[in-house]
Amino acid sequence: MLRRALGAPTPRSRALWARRGLSLRGPLDRTTQALLLRQLYLAYFETRRFERAAEVAEQIVALDVLRDVAHQDAARARQALGDIEGAVGHLRLAARTGPASRRAFHWWTLGSVYHLARRYDEAIGALARAARWGTRDKPLYQGHLAVVQCESGAAVEGLGALIDRLSEVPAGQGYGRFVLGQMAYFDRRWDEARKYLEAFVQRSTSGRAAVAIALGGEIEAARRTLASLPKR
Repeated sequence: MLRRALGAPTPRSRALWARRGLSLRGPLDRTTQALLLRQLYLAYFETRRFERAAEVAEQIVALDVLRDVAHQDAARARQALGDIEGAVGHLRLAARTGPASRRAFHWWTLGSVYHLARRYDEAIGALARAARWGTRDKPLYQGHLAVVQCESGAAVEGLGALIDRLSEVPAGQGYGRFVLGQMAYFDRRWDEARKYLEAFVQRSTSGRAAVAIALGGEIEAARRTLASLPKR
């Protein structure tokens, strides 16, 4: 049932197989239960049933399996509901309970939530921690920190070097294009800003619905920046 839920082509069929797996008689280990619940969570999230998604995420948290991942999912649902404090609480727990290898990611996600809420001081604090803990994705965290500092009105030196560094690593793909585009905008590199932000919007809105929903704030911000670019 879990395998079928994982390979389901639609949220409806994903939820169907997850519910069937959860309703089977007999013992069910906590890990399998958590993974089935996560598929149900994703089905609710993709269909914008955020209250139900949040409820299922809390059930996963209670199972105490992959706690930091469960807190990340719960935070995503709380953020979609507009409950920023609820999202922040879960992300702080994710950073506290997750392994060291994922700690930077959790601080970065927290910084992203604060960034979209325009709570710049708190975003800078979280992103600075992510940059300090980061290894492979450090250029992404450093770049995002620079973007928030620029938005807060601070003068940031070396944007060009940060852009070059991030563009040359895998983290510069996907979400990294949003950060690259914003840095290029603040560095007045208009053509590069347009290229990166258009690529980010295209990629984020043409794949799975869950991605477009989770990145809704960034997509909106990217479109605002694109609209403010000088006309060619």
